[in-house]
Amino acid sequence: MSSAGAVAGFRPNPLLAPQLIQTVLATKRPVRGRFAGHDHAMHRASVQHLLDGGVADGDPVQLTGLYARQPDERASRGLVVLIHGWEGSHDSAYLYSMASKVYAAGWNVFRLNLRDHAGTHALNPRLFHSARIDEVLHGVRAARQIDGGSDRPLAVIGFSLGGNFALRVGLLGPAAGITPQLSIGISPSIDPGATLRAIDDGPAVFKRYFLDKWRKTLAAKAAAWPGRHDFTALASLGSFVEITRRFVAEHTEFACLEDYLARYTLTPPMLMGAASPLAIVTAQDDTVIPFADFDGLGARGSVIAFDAPRRGGHCGFIENLALESWAEKRVVEWLSRL
Repeated sequence: MSSAGAVAGFRPNPLLAPQLIQTVLATKRPVRGRFAGHDHAMHRASVQHLLDGGVADGDPVQLTGLYARQPDERASRGLVVLIHGWEGSHDSAYLYSMASKVYAAGWNVFRLNLRDHAGTHALNPRLFHSARIDEVLHGVRAARQIDGGSDRPLAVIGFSLGGNFALRVGLLGPAAGITPQLSIGISPSIDPGATLRAIDDGPAVFKRYFLDKWRKTLAAKAAAWPGRHDFTALASLGSFVEITRRFVAEHTEFACLEDYLARYTLTPPMLMGAASPLAIVTAQDDTVIPFADFDGLGARGSVIAFDAPRRGGHCGFIENLALESWAEKRVVEWLSRL
């Protein structure tokens, strides 16, 4: 269940091994200052950009992101675009930490924010949903233009739902003129229907967490566009499956939940037959992303690496009491081969 490499397999400190601890540390561990001068160098170099996300539903789309260029541009290894998870942002601990590690390894980094994330609810009148891959492809293209063009390697890294988006960039990007040398999914949600059911059936603390996040983002969207959106019917629902079903029916172009989920469901055969190279890290104890979703997947075809350690939680992979991420080391190893 793992790819060969110089970085040893994931063996967390026993105190950090439980799934809940791993998952909480993914978003709550302190990350600023972890990489000494490198971390602060990325932070100082980061410049916010407003991106052209194309047109969707007849409206021009705007996205945001932060770009950090290497001090010596001639020494840059290329560009890495990072995509956060659902209700995350460019500043989420797991993404900021990965970006710092990649920047320290000599890459320019662009931390891309999805629509309605990082406080951008007022930028676009229509709501975010997970099938909006076209605007993410536009965002990656815009990030590459900011970086100076397409003559150097491009890699895309995403976490959870962002991992699904990153893998879709690898799948669909080549047809749109965007061909990453590697697209990496960390704990990617490849079967979103299974993810919704796992949240509903899993630990109550996770269900409350995700429902609270959903309600807050709906409230922020309604406040940003007074009189345009009414989410009253959604606020009282207590099932993640049912709130998504109602949301799809009332606030998207899809006829039903099943049509919506099918638009961004990724199967192992699809991944292994992708148009550009992919790599995946997921944990077998992840209660948000069922490990059964990956049945039949291996480091074959376009999937050049597939690591599935027994522990790691959701986007965790914290290996020691210094709270260092094993997944970051693995990603840097893969990028070094490009």
